[in-house]
Amino acid sequence: MDITYEIGVIPPAEQIADLYQSSGINRPVMDLKRVADMYKNSNLIVTAWDGTDLVGITRSLTDFSYCCYLSDIAVRNVYQRKGIGKQLIEINKEQIGPKCMLLLLTASGAANFYPKIGFKKVDYGFIIPRTE
Repeated sequence: MDITYEIGVIPPAEQIADLYQSSGINRPVMDLKRVADMYKNSNLIVTAWDGTDLVGITRSLTDFSYCCYLSDIAVRNVYQRKGIGKQLIEINKEQIGPKCMLLLLTASGAANFYPKIGFKKVDYGFIIPRTE
């Protein structure tokens, strides 16, 4: 398995939705325009490829100076637990630099993964949930 990583490549929405479904991440995969807009309006995309197959992706919003919100991380189910998610996050960290914090919200099923790769849990946060 020779995984390659790309920065700034936005795959077609259909390919992203297929990856999301395989990974188990809960995203609006039936609304391909919304998926496309999610990526069009993000400013740090990192992808993982096995040949021409999209096997992992991160999507972030950042100012590259102070704060980076890692909105999505997904790895195709058969590629999970092979270090791809960790490498995607490492590339994100390299891109934003040491002065920029990296933060995220996680699904309960993934909560044990992040402390293993250096994230610290925070108990002070607030959210206004989406209504659609």
